[in-house]
Amino acid sequence: MGSGSPSDFRLGCQVVGADGSLAGTLVSVLVDAEGFDPKAIVVRDETTLAGRLMSDERYFINDEVVVPIESVESATGERVQLSMHTSDVRRQAPYISYRFKAMSAGQVLLQEAQAIGGGLGLPAATELANKPPGQVEIDRDENVMLGRTGRKLGHVHDVLFDHGEVVGVVIRPQGWFKQDVVLPIRFISRADDMALFADLRESDLSRLQPLR
Repeated sequence: MGSGSPSDFRLGCQVVGADGSLAGTLVSVLVDAEGFDPKAIVVRDETTLAGRLMSDERYFINDEVVVPIESVESATGERVQLSMHTSDVRRQAPYISYRFKAMSAGQVLLQEAQAIGGGLGLPAATELANKPPGQVEIDRDENVMLGRTGRKLGHVHDVLFDHGEVVGVVIRPQGWFKQDVVLPIRFISRADDMALFADLRESDLSRLQPLR
């Protein structure tokens, strides 16, 4: 992590390269599933929405790239400043890619018929996320669940940091609260790419501090 010691990552804010150019917007933060140490951020480059086709693999690449957390120089509620130039950001590994599945002769004919009929005619593909098995993403609108009860506390709105460590998430309420509240990271018992799970009793919910 750079010398800026970001206090929070406002998901959806601008990401700016070292040359002062806009690199994209902050989509999510990649953290260790155990300990929640930040490892990278995912940046969406709005100028490459059409994607790219890599010649050496049958992958369709979308517009999101993975930027190592060490390249984050500082962060505020308005922007993330990188130590990396924007041109280098666009050379980083794509976050999501799609490997097209081999099709039978019958499936090829069906695809062609769909294309003639006005459909997209795209082959089936497997979505692949460019992150190690031990990492999970935290993104905006991700569900925050009350332990294993199946009850939803709300959705992730932002990720809070202190000296390069994830210290909490901001929950946008869904029924439980009247305003955004801060859930300290110590109460998150586990996480996957679909939800965060808070190890709390219902009686503890009133003690969560509102976001100031």
